[in-house]
Amino acid sequence: MSTVFEKIISGEFSGRFVWADDICVAFATIEPTSPGHVLVVPREPVPSWTALDTSTCEHLMKVAQLIGRAQEVAFEVQRSGLVIAGFEVPHTHLHVIPLRQESDVLLSNAAPASDTELDEAMDNLRQELISEGYGSLVPASMNTLN
Repeated sequence: MSTVFEKIISGEFSGRFVWADDICVAFATIEPTSPGHVLVVPREPVPSWTALDTSTCEHLMKVAQLIGRAQEVAFEVQRSGLVIAGFEVPHTHLHVIPLRQESDVLLSNAAPASDTELDEAMDNLRQELISEGYGSLVPASMNTLN
């Protein structure tokens, strides 16, 4: 059975992508804790981050850090947070969250965002990633990896 993340990556379900490379993708969560909250997800459906091979784990952390730095500029926050939980979907994913306050790291505070809110936040983050020189890794369309 495919996970929801496999279906987003394959295009079966819609997503708002800000990053795509051969190892991972990053896209908006539909229930952010703060505007700009994204998930960094390996293309391969490994259920737990502790089961990832070392090189994939290192790559996910590198991408999460680059996105976090872009969030700090794009959303004018002092820092970006990182949460690895994995209870809701059995497919490793890193939550990269612009932090306005410490409680933004609490996934229990996540709430649905409107399409407009998600689109605006992801457009903002995509533009910052492009301006930082990662344009070749930002998909041409927010809504597809093709």
